[in-house]
Amino acid sequence: MAILLQHPDGSALECVAVALGWDAERTVANRIDLNIAALLFGGDALLDVVYHEQLLSRDGSVRHTGDNQTGEGRGDNEVISFNLAQLAPEVTSIIVVVTSYTGQSFEDIDNAYCRLLDIDYTNEITRCVLTGGPYTALVMGKLFRTQQFWGFDNIGAGIPAVHVAEAVPHAVAYLAPLS
Repeated sequence: MAILLQHPDGSALECVAVALGWDAERTVANRIDLNIAALLFGGDALLDVVYHEQLLSRDGSVRHTGDNQTGEGRGDNEVISFNLAQLAPEVTSIIVVVTSYTGQSFEDIDNAYCRLLDIDYTNEITRCVLTGGPYTALVMGKLFRTQQFWGFDNIGAGIPAVHVAEAVPHAVAYLAPLS
């Protein structure tokens, strides 16, 4: 179900973020490194990618806070913020993907989640619990542009990938409107 990104007064949200969190393993040998990525599309063409190896979009509107390679620390471990009002006009949708860089499936990772936040009011808009399944990556959701607002579709689909580059061909299937 689509969520329109607007304030209670009906005005458009200008800044949102997706935040990823998970519990660290107790031993270094079994460390878990999850990564969050934003794939920016114009129609079905990939225009830009923001992830732990490219922290800023070309237009400066999408920013990754940096790579957490262990899941240590309280709360969110990796965050990508979006200035929706500043996104290049050719960007029509953004697919958010989480990959397990160290190769564990999500059935082996404790307390993993990804959430969408309204930065202005620090409200959680939606949360996706990343558990179960033999997959090493998940398509969390899709931000999409409408005439008035940006919207968000929860997806939560497992895919086989450990790096964002491997996730791109699978993510393309989610560009079409969801039913």
